[in-house]
Amino acid sequence: MNSEKNKKDSSHSDLWEGGLIACHECDLLHCIIPVPGNRKAFCIRCGAFLYRTIPNSLEKALALNLAAFMLFIMANAFPFLSLELNGRIVENFFLSGALALYRLGMGELGVLVFLTSILFPFLTITGMLYILLPMRFGHRPWKMGWVYRMVQALKSWSLIAVFMLGVLIAFVKLLDLATIIPGISLYSFVGLMVVLTAANANLDTFVIWPFMKQEPSGKSSGETASERDLIGCHTCALLVPKNYLDKDGNGNCPRCTAPLHSRKSNSLPRTWALIIAAALLFIPANIYPVMTIIQFGQGHPNTILSGVIHLIESGMWVLALIIFFASIIIPILKLIVLSFLLMTVKKRSSWRSRDRTLLFRVIEVVGAWSMVDIYVVAVLVGLVNLGALSTIRPGIGVAFFGAMVVITMFAAHSFDPRLIWDNTERLK
Repeated sequence: MNSEKNKKDSSHSDLWEGGLIACHECDLLHCIIPVPGNRKAFCIRCGAFLYRTIPNSLEKALALNLAAFMLFIMANAFPFLSLELNGRIVENFFLSGALALYRLGMGELGVLVFLTSILFPFLTITGMLYILLPMRFGHRPWKMGWVYRMVQALKSWSLIAVFMLGVLIAFVKLLDLATIIPGISLYSFVGLMVVLTAANANLDTFVIWPFMKQEPSGKSSGETASERDLIGCHTCALLVPKNYLDKDGNGNCPRCTAPLHSRKSNSLPRTWALIIAAALLFIPANIYPVMTIIQFGQGHPNTILSGVIHLIESGMWVLALIIFFASIIIPILKLIVLSFLLMTVKKRSSWRSRDRTLLFRVIEVVGAWSMVDIYVVAVLVGLVNLGALSTIRPGIGVAFFGAMVVITMFAAHSFDPRLIWDNTERLK
């Protein structure tokens, strides 16, 4: 009997040896076990990414973020693109598109372009350097939890890759109009995109937030954090007992000070409200022109759909498909999928929970690519300003479209995918 008890205790100790982590998409608890270098661990229930082990992660991430910082400075210090027409040359800097939109009465859109293509990427790079540099020398920086939360929140809004696609589309559109000369800034920007992607891929979060080996003091049974009266911190993955919260259900993580929540508050009504607002904005975004091309005093307003048709007539099928999917298909699918998820959660459906979670994961990732049309307009407006010869002006449609994209992104962030699996658990 004692041997069986010792065996059980030993098994229990081994189970908790590496600590626990809760899946942020379905709340299922997993034992943290070592994985081979550069491999990833995924949730066995919903397939969400959990963690990875990267050798020398701190040094790699630090070096890549330092390189990204230098490339970011170069991308903003030199001309980005230059346009030559009839002997006239117009230089375009990285900031030119946002400034041009602001000067032409589209201040809100100019701010959006500035934030998502310049300020937010800069803050994510400098934020990681603020954390990694002191840690490289064995120190934990002041307010590290707050800075890390800021970096994680801004990553999904740092749309460098989407901006690059917008630049390429604008580049192709201008080939028939004038001669386009790439600047040093453009090459630096391409390098920045690659290096920043590598920096994110080489960051092992356990280097910043080591996993806790002791057993959290929740219930002893249950497969999910919620069933064990635990809350998984979305910033540092620490499991905190629910009794740590006050009577109003508020509290902060004892390690990183992030606000704790078992589920996102009012997730369903907030997401519904944002979806409805986005659907209403989608109508004027496609009815009104997004830009007007003025050549020799003659204006040609273009809506999103007419721009796609013009690209098809010009033989640019690939660009037409990119714009069509990014600006029309993806927003519609995002509204439909989010509405479908909300209705199934409301009905407490247990139907194909893993597939519904995958649907949410996909629309959360691809939703930001709808910004490509806004970046195309920003680049064209900032670059094509040749007076009577040729000028491009933004239309009111692009303002509606920008608002719609931002609202759909907020809608995806406000939805809590764990609600899908809560329904499954109640019907077991």
